[in-house]
Amino acid sequence: MTSRLYTHCVLLGAMAVGAGCGGGSPSPIAPSEPSSFLAGTWTGTVTIDRDGEPTTTGAITWTFEVVPSTNRQSFTTTIRSQHAFLPVTARAMTTLTPSNTPPARISTQGDYPSPRGCTGSLLSVGMAEATRIEADFSGVDCPTLAQSTFRGRVVLTKSGT
Repeated sequence: MTSRLYTHCVLLGAMAVGAGCGGGSPSPIAPSEPSSFLAGTWTGTVTIDRDGEPTTTGAITWTFEVVPSTNRQSFTTTIRSQHAFLPVTARAMTTLTPSNTPPARISTQGDYPSPRGCTGSLLSVGMAEATRIEADFSGVDCPTLAQSTFRGRVVLTKSGT
């Protein structure tokens, strides 16, 4: 083998090895976090009490999305209420404690544009099971209006992913 042929073989061999070290296929992608039992859509009812008003019930839907890098314990939450007093869509933050597995304590806090022309706020604390949530539900719709404080309960069941 001549030195020139030998040099070409060594160069071709080095190029073949180099192609396997980053020039060819992409590096493996890190596995994504597993989903949370809470992630997805939950539907149910909200019951609201207000001073001087009868207790009323309406349909409600909560959708939970995991906040990355929070050990699946923090969520952005969209709450869509069809309750007659509270026909709103709220954006909220939800936290599970003490762990990310059911049963867990669930705490949600958020705000919404009220149909009465202000910003309302809400708070909900309760227990989350694998397919059921039961929690209190309270807030202030418009602080300057009479009977704007509400309290009640929400009961939700997992309806999808």
